[in-house]
Amino acid sequence: MAPAELAAWLRLTESVGPGAARRLLAMAGSAEAVFELPAAALNQALPPQQRDAFKQPSEHLTGLIEQAGTWLAQPGHALLTLGDPGYPPQLLATADPPLLLWLQGRRELLATPSLAVVGSRNPTAQGADNARAFSRALAREGYTIVSGLALGVDAAAHEGALDASGATIAVVGTGLDQVYPRRNAGLAARLLAGGGLIVSEYALGMPVLPANFPKRNRIIAGLSQGCLVVEAALQSGSLITARLATEAGREVFAIPGSIHSPQARGCHALIRQGAKLVESAEDVLEELSGQPAPAAPEIPETPHEQQALLDAMGFDPVSLDALMARSGWPAAELSAALLELELDGQVARLAGQLYQRRRQG
Repeated sequence: MAPAELAAWLRLTESVGPGAARRLLAMAGSAEAVFELPAAALNQALPPQQRDAFKQPSEHLTGLIEQAGTWLAQPGHALLTLGDPGYPPQLLATADPPLLLWLQGRRELLATPSLAVVGSRNPTAQGADNARAFSRALAREGYTIVSGLALGVDAAAHEGALDASGATIAVVGTGLDQVYPRRNAGLAARLLAGGGLIVSEYALGMPVLPANFPKRNRIIAGLSQGCLVVEAALQSGSLITARLATEAGREVFAIPGSIHSPQARGCHALIRQGAKLVESAEDVLEELSGQPAPAAPEIPETPHEQQALLDAMGFDPVSLDALMARSGWPAAELSAALLELELDGQVARLAGQLYQRRRQG
């Protein structure tokens, strides 16, 4: 992008809101031509306060233009504008496509078949396992996994795709000169090293603002052919993503959970509203591609006594006392068996002295 064009786009998007920017672009035809519009056109398109900010660039904007030029000169960094031929068409077709997309990583992923995988920031152990397993299987089938680089299900979804040597896109709510949350800095580095892509509509230097994260969900939904919700409470931001996906005409999938788990209630609500209930990645693949499901992977056999204990647990959280009553095992023997199953990854220890079986595969 030429320096003059970059400066014009940044001046436009930093001076006025997206609605006003679109009106000005419609009048002028390009970002640079916006600044040649006569005063009468500006008076028609902008309220007085915005006109003043538009006419007089701030010192912050001057610094941002310089910073952006330096950032874009680095390998793997790019900026797409709404009118760019490389702008993802599936996102362009949504109700509110971003004016700018800042990119770090492999931008070709924007043109690949993609699926959003979203969910709770505080998932159960089984929820995190499901996010990894579904993402791993879908990535192996050629789908790019799109999520938000948040803690919990988002992180597990990115990890699952990377574990399969697959592709993944992280859509974030800050400028690309920082990683939020900081705990996921290592994951962001792994994502970029593994050929992934990080996307933001926010300029460099944009700090962590709570309002930006629900807004970025429309990009997650817009980049994807469908949206899989793994776990979500009734007030979860993941339900916003699912709603936006529905409004954009995309498929919505939800994994059911325990009727006793608050983290399953959002998924159950989606299913009641028409989302497709899925129990395996093959269910998603069949819906998206119409192809027959591949044979289920073989799961290693569990010793008979351990299997009997797992059967007694079911898949809902259960206390040690309840499990003693179901299985008839003494407390010491039961605790030892649960520890062995926990170390083997088949059981998770939850808060409140509860245990939960983890699905395998």
